[in-house]
This record gives sequence, structure tokens and C-alpha cells, in this order.
Amino acid sequence: MMDSGLLTLPQADIGSFERSKARLEAAKSAATLEPGATLTDAQKKSARKAAEDFEAVFITQMLNPIFEGLSTDSMFGGGQSEEVYRSLMLDEVGKSVARRGGFGIADNVYTQLLKLQEA
Repeated sequence: MMDSGLLTLPQADIGSFERSKARLEAAKSAATLEPGATLTDAQKKSARKAAEDFEAVFITQMLNPIFEGLSTDSMFGGGQSEEVYRSLMLDEVGKSVARRGGFGIADNVYTQLLKLQEA
């Protein structure tokens, strides 16, 4: 949807993005180290999860425009419930693609999170 030249996101997508952003920030702060210390396995796992969540949201946002213009059969589909289902389906597709390697964004985000903790 375009409004005054600005891209507007459905509320469900904004919430998903905010949750992913919060997880990424939590992983970053939880992994703060003293100089010379190393990350624990739990901290690395948390950082990896946050990176994958970030990539999943990115993939979901890329897929969203593909489905916006599709019309539905009014007798058996359409309406607000289909919009909600479509949003949930795209979230799961994004998560699934990210878990299977995605576009490599999670790997780069994870590497950067680890580098930030070493500084």
C-alpha cells in the first residue's frame, strides 16, 4: 500500500518486525562481555536465533508485495480473515526459508553480533 509516497505496513507485520528487533537487541545486550572474555554457548545460540528472526522478517517483507495484488474468490475466500491468514502464512514461509539458510543475511548479522561483543 502506498500512502503519500510512504510505504505502510500492515499492523501484524509491524509487530513481527518489532519483536524481531527486540530479540536482536536483547541478544546483543545479553552477550556483552568483559575484555578478554568469550561468549557462552547460550549467548551464541541466542545471537543466532536473533539473526535468523531478523532474516525471517526481511524475507516476509519481501514476499508480502507478491500477494497484495491477488484477487480472491468472494464465495469461498477474501475478507479480513484471509488477510490475517495470508499474513500468518507469509510469516511462517519467511521463518522456514530463514531456517534453511535463507539469503545469507542471518549469517552476516550473526557474525556482526559476535564482532560487536568482542570490541
